[in-house]
Amino acid sequence: MGGFAGFMRGSFSIAKYTLREGLRKKTMIGFLILSILVIFGSQFITAFLAQSTVGDSQADIDVKLIKDICVTVISIFGVLITIFISASVVPGEVENKVIYTILSKPVRRFQYLFGKFLGVQLIVLLNLALMGGLFFVALYFKQQVLPTLLLYSILLTYFSFLVVSAFTFAVSCTSSSSVLPTIAGLFIYITGNLTDYLKDVYDRAGQTGDALDAFIGNVAYGLWNILPNLQYFNLKDQILYLQPNDPPRDVQLPQLIIYGLAYAVAGYLMSYWIFRRKEL
Repeated sequence: MGGFAGFMRGSFSIAKYTLREGLRKKTMIGFLILSILVIFGSQFITAFLAQSTVGDSQADIDVKLIKDICVTVISIFGVLITIFISASVVPGEVENKVIYTILSKPVRRFQYLFGKFLGVQLIVLLNLALMGGLFFVALYFKQQVLPTLLLYSILLTYFSFLVVSAFTFAVSCTSSSSVLPTIAGLFIYITGNLTDYLKDVYDRAGQTGDALDAFIGNVAYGLWNILPNLQYFNLKDQILYLQPNDPPRDVQLPQLIIYGLAYAVAGYLMSYWIFRRKEL
């Protein structure tokens, strides 16, 4: 039990160090400040974009514009922060030779990597909480109703970020620069949001009867089953068109959380498998 407690203390120390270092990165701070400014400014943007309607119609348009702007900002800037920090924590310490000092102490590679990954998640959660909290306040003051649906959306958004973070982190363990992992993270995010198209390819390929089309269809179907589908975590349409305090519809939260955790664990194990073989 003492060994496990020591392992967790060491991992949390590395996580806290990663959190402090991450919060000092100017690029991440720039993304965060810009996103907060856009979310805050959405209150003023609606005043200029919706001047042709009056009464209840005006209020409805204002609220929908605020929701659309804020959800989009959180998705874009949130994933950029996630990718940037996931791609840079390990390569940055390899490039600066800090990792050699850390691993020369009684710190195992698994412990080091777990601490770094945990620190990344703390940064992602902190940024998501700041952006989501500001959005929550903006909606509450606009509608005078607690937007509990937004809380569900933020929760699921984090798990989509967790999946992207885990696989970006895995790619970062192969590189001494953050450029390749950043590109890979963007590719993972884009692919994860286009996974449904692979199912469409499979459905269309099965109708032609051509051998090549059937092969392409089978490959697409295999990828559709293997790759994470990040659209499962997207509640944007529900936030736009349902009442702010409605529960999410057609969403199984426990299953989605398990789904996200399963891919995150797979990505983390992949990163450890790569990192364990890395010459340091």
